[in-house]
Parts: sequence; structure tokens; C-alpha cells
Amino acid sequence: MKAQPQFYQSPHFQSFWTTGNGRDLLEWSGAKPGIAKFDRYSHLYHEVDALGDAAVQETYLKLPYHEASALVEKYSASPVSADEVAPENLKKLFLQMQEVPEWFNAALANAGARFCMRTGTNGLIILRDFTLMGGYDFAFLNKPLVFTGALKRGAVKRLKDTLEFWVNVTRENALRTNSQAYRLIVRTRLLHSYARLKIRQKSENWDYANWGTPINMWDMVATYTGFSLVFMQGLRKLGIRISEEEEKGVFHLWKYIGYLLGIPAKYMPDNKEEAVEQFYLWTATQGAGDKDSAYLAKALLDENLESTILKYHFQRKNLRYLHICCNWYLLDENINERLQIPKVPLPHVFPSVIKSANVLTQKIFPLHKPERYRKLVDMGHKQQMKVLEDYLTHTPKDFHY
Repeated sequence: MKAQPQFYQSPHFQSFWTTGNGRDLLEWSGAKPGIAKFDRYSHLYHEVDALGDAAVQETYLKLPYHEASALVEKYSASPVSADEVAPENLKKLFLQMQEVPEWFNAALANAGARFCMRTGTNGLIILRDFTLMGGYDFAFLNKPLVFTGALKRGAVKRLKDTLEFWVNVTRENALRTNSQAYRLIVRTRLLHSYARLKIRQKSENWDYANWGTPINMWDMVATYTGFSLVFMQGLRKLGIRISEEEEKGVFHLWKYIGYLLGIPAKYMPDNKEEAVEQFYLWTATQGAGDKDSAYLAKALLDENLESTILKYHFQRKNLRYLHICCNWYLLDENINERLQIPKVPLPHVFPSVIKSANVLTQKIFPLHKPERYRKLVDMGHKQQMKVLEDYLTHTPKDFHY
């Protein structure tokens, strides 16, 4: 089965790349993508993490849940040797993850981590209101959430999981084997495989021709490009300046995270030109936002009202308004309309204030002065950890696979 660039001539594809945020990506990156290169990546639409799938098949799909979890936790927390007595495919998975590739540059990855940290609450706003919300407009990317029933589990839980993952993997030196971030990556990788296998076993209505294989490699590359390319694009909209080293570092950081998640390194972009080229081709496979997309968008906005982090209803309502303002400021107008984001008065005031504050902050803490830059990194780190702590404190414990 071969993927097709079926939406290349569609209005939503053309508007994104000619007048919307896609045009900004083209201008920023200097990329000149063309549909002629589609076959270079299209096979990924039906390729998956076979090693992760095999590990899940001999653990979570074979053993009682507590036994499978104990095995995964054991080998996540301590090194695995080649002669270990363990389920063979699970052992292969951990041996692969423990092998640090020659191309990995820890110093460059840490430059990317410091950038993520120094963005503080700005970074979290972009993750939520631009990367995550904008991703809902790619209709096919979100179908696994529908078929696994994740839509019914609530946006609070999904947002907490995303926040916990992102914050942990974007700290300096966080990706060392058996670290907290490493263990979260293991959990995420196996969850992807479990969801994919369950969909393939039980969902007769999965549309392989249009949606690809569930949680396929190309969708995964696009998702983590959202955490690098799209993340930086959104921050630029809020006045955040990005150095060349930071930019390279962010791509390198997510290339290694992708490797740990089972994505072949050669398909993860090293720079914004490669990222835009591949993102352009992937978007040609994606239908425009549909009713499921609008449902996800509403759930994310209503999370502000459901979360118990803020004590009073008026506080939650105000926060929801602020996030809606950011949606209208950051996303293309037609995307907001497809996602049925409510229209509100003065939507650009709050984001414009944030942008002005960021410009001023970068004057007070010049990026080229190491001590001032470090101060900015430490302040941003504290802001992000505080938000994560709030979510971890006020969100129910994880549910079983």
C-alpha cells in the first residue's frame, strides 16, 4: 500500500502554504519543497516501530498487567545486559535504547534543552495553543485518539501526560540511560505500540489507505517536528529570539528523543530546511480538521474549566479566554474556524503584551552574555517546573493500558 499526496491541491493545503503559517515557515527556513520528493518519505506512512510492537506483544499482551509493568520498570531503571534472562524482544528494545549512537552530541542537545528551559511559560503557551491545538487540524493524525477511546478520558489527563513528557525530556543531561526522562520515553514508546496493536486487532473501520498504519513513522516524525520546528516558529511569533546554536540544538535534541522512541535517525530533520521540506510533504497526506478535531479543540479549551489548579471559577474562565486569544493570534484564521475556536473581543491584546514583555526581557538578559543567559534559563526552568508540579498534584493517577 502506497501513500498518496491526496490533498496537495486542496484549499486547506494551499492556503496554509501560500498565505498561512506554512508561508512563514518557507520564508524563515529558505526551504523550497516540491511534491516530486514525496516518495522519499511516503513509505513511512505504513512503517512502524516493529521493535516496540514485538516488546509489547510478549509483555502487555501476554502477561498480567502487573507482571508486564514490573518487567518494564525493572529494565527502565537499571542497565540491561545481552545475557540477561528476560523476554527476548523486550531485551532487544532496551539494548537498542541503551546504545548511544556515534552521531549524538550531548553538548548540542544541551543547547537545545537550555533553549526550551529559558522559554519559561512562553514555551508552555506555544506547546498548548499553537503546537497541540494546531495539530488538531490535521484530521488523520488524531484518529488513534478516537479509535483507542482516548477522547473520552479527558483533556486534563492528556495535557498532563504531554506536559510531564515534554518538561522532563527537555532538561539538560536529562536523556541519560535510566533517568526519569528515559523512563518516560520508554513508557511513551510502549504506549504507542500498545495503542497501535489494539487498533489493528479490534478496529475493522480503520482506513489504512487514507490514514496510513496507526501511529506510523511519518506521523511520529511530524509530531516531534511539532516539538522542534513548529515550537520555535510559535516562539518567534511571541518575540523570542533564537540563536543559531539554540536552533541546531533543538533539532538535535528531538532527533535523539526520536531515536529513543524508535524512529530511524535518518528521518529526523537536522535543521529547519529539512524539517519544512518533510513537513510540507506530510501535510499533503492530511485532511482538514473535522468533527473529531473540533471535539479535541473544545476539550482542550474546556480543560481550563475542569482543572482544579485554579480555585475559583472566574479564574478558570479568564484563563480560558487568554488561551483563546493566543489561538487566534498564533493560528491561521481558517484553522480557528474549522476547530470552532470561539471568537472573543480584543484577541490580540494579551499576546501582544506577552511579546512586548519578551522583547524587554531579552534586553535585560542579553543572550550573548553567559551569566545573564544562565539566569534566564534558571528562571524559565522554575516557571515550567511549577506548572508541571501543579498538574501532577491536581491530576488523577495514570490509568492502566
